[in-house]
Amino acid sequence: MTVTDTGTTTGPAPALVRLTDVSKFYGNIRALQGVSLEVSAGEITCVLGDNGAGKSTLIKIIAGLHRHDAGSFEIEGEETVLANPRAALDHGIATVYQDLAVVPLMPVWRNFFLGSEPTRGRGPLRRLDVELMRRTTRTELLRMGIDLRDVDQPIGTLSGGERQCVAIARAVHFGAKVLVLDEPTAALGVKQSGVVLKYVAAARDAGLGVVLITHNPHHAYLVGDRFVLLKRGTMAGSHTRDSITLDELTRQMAGGSELDELSHELERVAESGSDSTPPSTPPGPGTPSGTTAP
Repeated sequence: MTVTDTGTTTGPAPALVRLTDVSKFYGNIRALQGVSLEVSAGEITCVLGDNGAGKSTLIKIIAGLHRHDAGSFEIEGEETVLANPRAALDHGIATVYQDLAVVPLMPVWRNFFLGSEPTRGRGPLRRLDVELMRRTTRTELLRMGIDLRDVDQPIGTLSGGERQCVAIARAVHFGAKVLVLDEPTAALGVKQSGVVLKYVAAARDAGLGVVLITHNPHHAYLVGDRFVLLKRGTMAGSHTRDSITLDELTRQMAGGSELDELSHELERVAESGSDSTPPSTPPGPGTPSGTTAP
């Protein structure tokens, strides 16, 4: 609740992105059904699920690659149907995919501005403003706390964590309001994962709404404010940080009751196996130990 200069009160600002009962079908195949999530400014919404849970389909709907078949998709309180990824960018939704879509042999500054290169001059004298791109890349990376050795080095020489950080800084620079991150720590080691999560939190602190797609509940719980669990295209749970513990989040994502049933089943198998083992027969009289009686 906020108070304006005229003394009137207004309700809270609408969520940057809100999906309500969204479904997506490919013919007879159900990819998503009845999924809801909310992304607010200055918050990280984590979407967790195993392979095949529907995370990729959800990303494509938010990013404008696919249209939802049912439910509502609101951006800042207005129901919207995104025609393509450019429409999503125009609404301030930037998606950083796991493969990052970079050109490995190009320098860092060139990848930072890829597709949005500033130019100077006119007509036949028009050319890329290389100095501006170098200077801006260095400044924006430093503002996010990323201190690269040289922005002229090929981006392919950076570590996976550093490339993820450059992609995050790029989205922030180009005015993203919502940042969607597709498994940013999936192929990284422990130290690099920590670095990436640090910059994910920095994007949140800069006022962005962040959607973090991950299958790692430990990473999600370190930075997340909301948690949405997907299972086979449907919602398995929706929680705020103060309503669930890490152990319970891990248990729900790993299967919860299904794991308990499996554990009981394995115990029964082990018990039945031990009960069916025949007792050993003692050697008969006159039979030396270690030999078999005829």
